[in-house]
Amino acid sequence: MGIVVGLTPVDERLLTPLLAVAVAETKPDEVMPPVEAPPGWSQPRRDAFCEFYRSHYRGLNGPTRTLTYGILCNSDVVGMIRMARSDGPETLETGMWLGRSARGRGISVRALRLLLDEAARTGARRVVAETTAANAAAIKVLRRCSAVLVFDGSQVHAEIPVRPASSAADTESDGRRMWSRKLLHKTPFRAL
Repeated sequence: MGIVVGLTPVDERLLTPLLAVAVAETKPDEVMPPVEAPPGWSQPRRDAFCEFYRSHYRGLNGPTRTLTYGILCNSDVVGMIRMARSDGPETLETGMWLGRSARGRGISVRALRLLLDEAARTGARRVVAETTAANAAAIKVLRRCSAVLVFDGSQVHAEIPVRPASSAADTESDGRRMWSRKLLHKTPFRAL
């Protein structure tokens, strides 16, 4: 059975299902910066999650210089991927997370490829990411997306060249980017 993976910018409409996935399928430190709050998904952490993602609504030209996308799988929100301006004008930085039920299904590779298409439209020539040497799943995803990896002890720096938008991605009438392909391989994933 095929799946459809898409990216949609996070806004108020998408924030509620994004929070629901985070609460049900992740730990807070996997999906947001640390906050002083009771452990687990306490109400203060949920509020901080929403404020953190709201801070990025204005996108690459806003104060955080970050654009966040909900990752959709067959129209269900399953995680988030972002791109942020870095110091150089032709470089964007990325990171992502998926709920546990979406991991290992190839969704992360398709989401990263869609993000690379979006990065191309901004004029970026490269996308960089950071992970750890222990995160084998993230390293595999990055390699499948043509990243050049530099290992420095327990840290891994990845640089992915940005090519013109993929012809496999189609634009839906509402502007969402979609990728449709029958999954042939399974790719485990943990947050980049």
